[in-house]
Amino acid sequence: MKKLVTSVLLFAAFAISAQESYWTNYSFIVEPQNQSTVFKLIDDYFKEHKWEGVTVTLYANHFHDADNEQTHVLGFSGSLDALGAIYADDGGDAWALLGSRLDHFIKDQSGARMGTTKKRYGDIEGDYPVQQYYILDVENAAAFEKALTKFNTDFKPEGRVVSMGNFTSGISPEGENHWALVGYKDFKGAIGGANATLTPAQRTARDAGWKNFQENNGGVRMVRSGLRYRMGQW
Repeated sequence: MKKLVTSVLLFAAFAISAQESYWTNYSFIVEPQNQSTVFKLIDDYFKEHKWEGVTVTLYANHFHDADNEQTHVLGFSGSLDALGAIYADDGGDAWALLGSRLDHFIKDQSGARMGTTKKRYGDIEGDYPVQQYYILDVENAAAFEKALTKFNTDFKPEGRVVSMGNFTSGISPEGENHWALVGYKDFKGAIGGANATLTPAQRTARDAGWKNFQENNGGVRMVRSGLRYRMGQW
């Protein structure tokens, strides 16, 4: 896997239950008429070729701003040893053939990143294929993690999962260094958001907790946000 023909953004394909894991992601642009073909090529390959200890996930970038043009992200997540093993292997003829075929149907390549998943809150064993993502420039990482942990401990996510981590490579000139994800079971949950099922009193309390988080997170600037959904996982 020394050569990845489909190059790549977004971030963590959080698919394993460990609190801290490693990930690499590749994002690209596929025109609508080619999306089913690209999915089939990736699906066929990873159904047959399994990498021990590594989860592979394909996402579609659904809601995004005009400059956030990538349509898909292909992510790899696992332990340091597991990811290291696949990057030490060139993948052989089958991997090279997949890359060659994908090149015919991918319009452009958006970037590549790697990083870690540091914390997960809420129902970490649940299945949450619809994910809101937030790409952040954090001034004080320790304060941010402490404040986020307090907020999600005081107001434990119900029916969703919250994850956070950092970027270790592939950072843009915007200087983003952290990310956060909120996973939902479906689009209805994502559209309604965290407050949709709360009583007025619970909303008031949660809003106060969020204000406290903002005042004690060490300084956080939003770089980008959007929503993606999982197309497949192997």
